[in-house]
Amino acid sequence: MGEPIKILLRQGVNDAKSACYDAARVVKTRGPTQIQFWFIALVIGIGAGLAALFFRLGIEYIQSTLYGTDDITRLHSFIAGLKWYQIVAIPVAGGLVVGVILDRFTDDGRVRSVGDVIEGAALSEGRVEVRRGLASAVASLLTLSSGGSTGREGPVVHLAAVLSTIVCRWLNANGITGRDLLGCAVAAAVSASFNAPIAGALFALEVVLRHFAVHAFAPIVIASVAGTVINRLAFGDVTEFVLPVQNALAFYVELPAFLILGLVCGLVAVILMKAIFWADDFGTYIQNETGLPRFLRPAIAGGLLGAIAIWWPHIIGVGYETTSAALQGNLVLHEAITFGILKVVAVAITMGGRMGGGVFSPSLMVGALTGLAFGLIATAIFPTVSGEGTLYALAGMGAVAAAVLGAPISTTLIVFELTGDWQTGLAVMVAVSLSTALSSRLVDRSFFLTQLERRNVHLAAGPQAYLLATFKVSSVMRPADTPRAAPEDICWDLIRDGVYVDGNATLEQAMPLFEQASHTFIPVVTLGGEDSPPQLWGALFQVDALKAMNRALSETAAEEHS
Repeated sequence: MGEPIKILLRQGVNDAKSACYDAARVVKTRGPTQIQFWFIALVIGIGAGLAALFFRLGIEYIQSTLYGTDDITRLHSFIAGLKWYQIVAIPVAGGLVVGVILDRFTDDGRVRSVGDVIEGAALSEGRVEVRRGLASAVASLLTLSSGGSTGREGPVVHLAAVLSTIVCRWLNANGITGRDLLGCAVAAAVSASFNAPIAGALFALEVVLRHFAVHAFAPIVIASVAGTVINRLAFGDVTEFVLPVQNALAFYVELPAFLILGLVCGLVAVILMKAIFWADDFGTYIQNETGLPRFLRPAIAGGLLGAIAIWWPHIIGVGYETTSAALQGNLVLHEAITFGILKVVAVAITMGGRMGGGVFSPSLMVGALTGLAFGLIATAIFPTVSGEGTLYALAGMGAVAAAVLGAPISTTLIVFELTGDWQTGLAVMVAVSLSTALSSRLVDRSFFLTQLERRNVHLAAGPQAYLLATFKVSSVMRPADTPRAAPEDICWDLIRDGVYVDGNATLEQAMPLFEQASHTFIPVVTLGGEDSPPQLWGALFQVDALKAMNRALSETAAEEHS
């Protein structure tokens, strides 16, 4: 009896393996069904959650090793007791290693982050750069571990996007499926980073996919919950920040103060974003003028951070200790103002020095300090009608972060989930709405979209602005040897007049030529060298370009409303 049972068991295992292989082949060739897609979303959620968890644990381990402390929640207090040369040497060494990694594995020495994920969702069918993304994750890990003054959410989001890209390539997923899987990975990463499942799901929809399509909601929620479970298995069901008392708001009297706070926070958010961009431009200018090797730029930034940290160690790392102190009202007015200004400077140095990291955690810290300073002043002027100063810190934290991310909905929910305080939602919502309304008019909607705009990636204006960049001229033109081709003699006349477009260009570059030249078609050429004449490929007709654009807009509208 034993041998027949073994044979049956072996046959059953082989049949199960064959069924799994067949299922995988069907999913890969035909695409997943809805149930299969939800299962894939769950797997991606678990993977992205584990990536976020190990990224956080890696920062804690390396930080505790480099700085010699077992309690990194009080890192700033511990650093104050170190020798000055230790405080300087650690970020310099970290910056040097980061510079070598980025110089070796990226073509521009730039860390990939949330902006690149948004670009991948809009222009690359939900794909991001894998090799450069992995190098960026390692660089950001070292930056945050060795004293860089940024946040961990940006690198974690891009790392999760790398995982979804690998799955998309294996599945040969189309654009809609690729974007949905990307949203799943982002939601899980944010949820696992902040123990915020609701905000994680809405962040993926609001910031990355930039729509709230029903078909994407279920898998993204599944992935977001999976990421949260990973976080809670490791750290328990606890909020990131603990507020001292339940806040109380005198609604009718105090709401005007929160309107003013929202405007102040909007301006502070713009200053933070502008400071980062100015520092990046200034660092590039110095690098070009002096011939400074690219790999030394992060090390110099690390030296500047270390010099500031000798007197103000609060700028080191993510800054949750200082943020908690602001939310609990444990800082006086001059400390809140000083730490806020120094954090803006430190974030600008870190990101301008191309060290890596995200902007969300710094914006939380700057916002909490701004709100606390505002609250201390407001409660001192109107002591009989004002609530707790910590309530202003909570509202300010949400207002600055929402303005920087350009995500008022998900940021408001993240603040609630980070603190567990749902009773003061009106104050936070009022401040958030005013801050985002003001800042979005002073930058291109958010830090990430402004960052992309500086790289000539025009996503802020919506699909009608960026979809043209997704079409190559060569894919829309009429070749010269087709029956409906443009007359060759007219094409050469236009070429001699300087009216032509390169075949490798996009419709974004070609469409303005129609208005300038007032022609119904434009010759498409390949430009040779100085002594070689251009080669005629065919012609791009304006009507064909408009048809392609109309199809793309229709497909985008169908995806966003499905």
